[in-house]
Amino acid sequence: MLSGVKAGLVSADVLRREQQELRRHERNHKHLEEESRHSETVFRDKSGRKRDLAQERLEQRQKAEAKSERDEQYAKWGKGLAQGRQQQQNVEDAIKEMQKPLARYIDDQDLDRMLREQEREGDPMADFIKKRKAKENKEKKEKPRYNGPAPPLNRFNIWPGHRWDGVDRSNGFEQQRFARIANKKAVQELAYKWSVEDM
Repeated sequence: MLSGVKAGLVSADVLRREQQELRRHERNHKHLEEESRHSETVFRDKSGRKRDLAQERLEQRQKAEAKSERDEQYAKWGKGLAQGRQQQQNVEDAIKEMQKPLARYIDDQDLDRMLREQEREGDPMADFIKKRKAKENKEKKEKPRYNGPAPPLNRFNIWPGHRWDGVDRSNGFEQQRFARIANKKAVQELAYKWSVEDM
């Protein structure tokens, strides 16, 4: 049997001897059982070497911290600098507005400036102010631009200079390039139509 005793019909002497043998065997192995009860589990890797779980946990924690820091940096970069500055400005404006009292009186400069900057429909002075601002902006030096008949296309979409006389002095490469691209596209479209013709 699994316990080590004989199976079937046995005499009392044999049964007593087997039980004494089992008790002696248990007493001999009692110290091993006590030692193994308080021992820690030994974890091993595939090659049989002992694993240091505390060190592995520490390394995993460091990797997770580095990854979270990197993700935070990428999230910061992904937002854009101008958007970040705008958000910071909005927060500062909101804090500034919260510092102000709830009731705003007629001598409040911020309220006065904000109301003056608003454009209202039907304001007779708005057109005058717009014209004056446009005139001031016009006085600023602007680079002259070409204004004549539409120039021929080029692959970079560069507009000609303001002194161009409208004469195309190229060797025809741009036109050949556009013709090749159009031809290739037409051939591909024709091949596709031919391949799906019998469907």
